[in-house]
Amino acid sequence: MRYQSKLFYFVASILLGSSMAANGQTLTVKVSNPSNEERHDVPVVVDLKKALGKKSAAVLSAEVFQTHSNKKRSDNSQALPCQLDDLNGDLAPDELAFVADIPAKTSCTFRVICSTVAPKRSYPPRTAAFMKVWDRKYRYPYINSIEYQGRNEPLATYDAIYGHGAQWESELVGFRVYMDHRQSIDIYGKPYPQLVLDKTNFYSTRDDMAEGRGCDILFAGPSVGAGSFRGYLSGEPTYVDKVEARGQRVVSSGPVRAIVEVWDRNWDYNGKTIQMRQRYTIYAGHRDVEVAVDLVGKGVEAERFCTGVQKIEMNNEGFMSPNSGLVGSWGKNIPDKAAEDLVEGVGLGVFVGREFLDSKREDKYNYLTILKPRDGHIRYHLAICALMERDGFKSSAQWFAWLRQWQEQLEKPCVVKVRK
Repeated sequence: MRYQSKLFYFVASILLGSSMAANGQTLTVKVSNPSNEERHDVPVVVDLKKALGKKSAAVLSAEVFQTHSNKKRSDNSQALPCQLDDLNGDLAPDELAFVADIPAKTSCTFRVICSTVAPKRSYPPRTAAFMKVWDRKYRYPYINSIEYQGRNEPLATYDAIYGHGAQWESELVGFRVYMDHRQSIDIYGKPYPQLVLDKTNFYSTRDDMAEGRGCDILFAGPSVGAGSFRGYLSGEPTYVDKVEARGQRVVSSGPVRAIVEVWDRNWDYNGKTIQMRQRYTIYAGHRDVEVAVDLVGKGVEAERFCTGVQKIEMNNEGFMSPNSGLVGSWGKNIPDKAAEDLVEGVGLGVFVGREFLDSKREDKYNYLTILKPRDGHIRYHLAICALMERDGFKSSAQWFAWLRQWQEQLEKPCVVKVRK
């Protein structure tokens, strides 16, 4: 199995010249793996605005090349797939992202060229994200974002989106987040590595399944499902019920990462008014998702929220780590109650770092992690697997062992340094 490492951000204070050359501004990125195991598809993120200042707005393309130790310069014929992402919608790139394999106890160096000319290369997508609206003529047009007034009946907003919410995937796994007050994370399994959600839209037919395109693999019911974000009041998870408006948008769609955003305006929570944004990021080669929640409102630091994993309805096995914010479950369920012959095996996991972990508890439906904001932020990670995976996990022991290895890599990420 390939173990994934934590997404990391880094700040580079770089003094640049008075102008950016037309053929590109070069940055050098060094990534060091402190562990005794090779790490695959390590996410690397360059904050362009901190690295280039105002000149980042002029960047139209970027290329990444690995520099090998026996060469003075990198091999420009072998560019690594990368992408530029506009995170805040101001039409200027904020971050450059790529993934790389880093051998054990080794450092790798990458040459990044940010250019003011149009892209010269395109890369096969390894991740994707999209959202479509329901169309009575069955065309289902793609949209980038949508916002509904909070006074709408929840099922109206849920049913108005084809697939019931924004969807995103890597080659290994797929997700969607419901466009209603639940904002539940639903999951999709695949027998083979592939991008399929744009074809099935979480509505896999029997033919789709027979042809190896996978399907929805979880019935969440009243639980937190697979790492859904919830309020936490009177010892119980709560939905995001009372809001002035709620929305979703696709921030980025491949080739190496996909980002989906959910927001709630004026959330009435425990007598407080909160502005909330949830951001879900997945990388190529990964089965885990980073969840970043930002909360703004007077007194929000005193509030508690929760996430976790559900107890699977059949043959459930689960655990809560006594010394960390790791919880996991394994079992079988019937995702579509209208097709009771289709039984799917799933593994779920959530990891919360100590900075955002208040406590853990078990209830009728879930293994919960109770969350506390830090400076208005909450961060955690979720991961899933499907028993249908041909080269995947075949037992709870294998899955739980992977979760513990995953936790170790999240707690001890690769180290990144950048210079001009």
